[in-house]
Amino acid sequence: MGGGGGAAPANGRRGRSCTGQWEEGAELCRPMGGGGGAAPANGRRGQGSTDGWLGKRIHMGSPLNESHQRFLQTMMSQGILEGSEVKSLHRHCCGTHQGHHTPENLEEFIQAINGQLRPLFMEIRKGMSEEDGRQYCALVNLAETEITRMAFDYTETELELFKKTMDLVMESENGMASSTDILNLADQLEPKKMKKKEVEQVLQRFVQEQWLCEREGEYILSTRCIMELEQYIRNMYQELVKECNICHNIAIQGQMCESCGVKIHYPCVARYFQGRSEPCCPSCNQFWPHEIPEIQTATLSMPPPATTQRAKRRHRE
Repeated sequence: MGGGGGAAPANGRRGRSCTGQWEEGAELCRPMGGGGGAAPANGRRGQGSTDGWLGKRIHMGSPLNESHQRFLQTMMSQGILEGSEVKSLHRHCCGTHQGHHTPENLEEFIQAINGQLRPLFMEIRKGMSEEDGRQYCALVNLAETEITRMAFDYTETELELFKKTMDLVMESENGMASSTDILNLADQLEPKKMKKKEVEQVLQRFVQEQWLCEREGEYILSTRCIMELEQYIRNMYQELVKECNICHNIAIQGQMCESCGVKIHYPCVARYFQGRSEPCCPSCNQFWPHEIPEIQTATLSMPPPATTQRAKRRHRE
């Protein structure tokens, strides 16, 4: 997906590789459709707003001001935002509603929102792209550990395709699944098979809605996918999941020590080995034979995630 400037796409989001910002966050804050009713499986109502289920729960006795509510509305409708967009959105919301804006109070600003979200088992959380180290914010459901949170947007067969695609990614050595291998799943799907053309169309949706990323015919799990489905990944792929030896988050894309097998994200490799002429594994102290990437990215100040009890682990069926 291409990066760069230009107009915002129709869905109000940019591609995964875009670093541009919209004018003072205004496009991010466009009113989105939504209504009342029960909460959807993923904790959001598609292109929902704070007038929907979550908004009504928070409005009742909430100490949040209009700036907080506008910020939350946008996070609900977008799902995930890149760090520069988060800062732009914060600036826009505070400016529009005459709030006091300084870059330093973004952490306090989000902490106030999370204080209202956590009783509802939700949180705005920071995550990092495994590819380039850019930081993101996502509205994460802390209670659900099942992939069924996506059921609001996809059919049962489409969810089965996503699960099998995740299997291919997690079982691969490089954390990728080729388009050919995914297309070959077409006649293995339940409850009904799909044509390969239909699989291609669904894959495009997964990419557009930021569950997968595509790069030269190879598919990887997106930052949004890893952030929102972290517990599902840990539960279902217990024997395959590795944690980054530096940041201790799930590491699907990265480099691995040939001696002891520890894995490190590419951005973490770049930071850890910066300026070291003879890089050695932080675990076994053996020489690190891989090329050290040069990745520089701005950091995004965010409050620490809430301490939550991990769901009981289940073995893969």
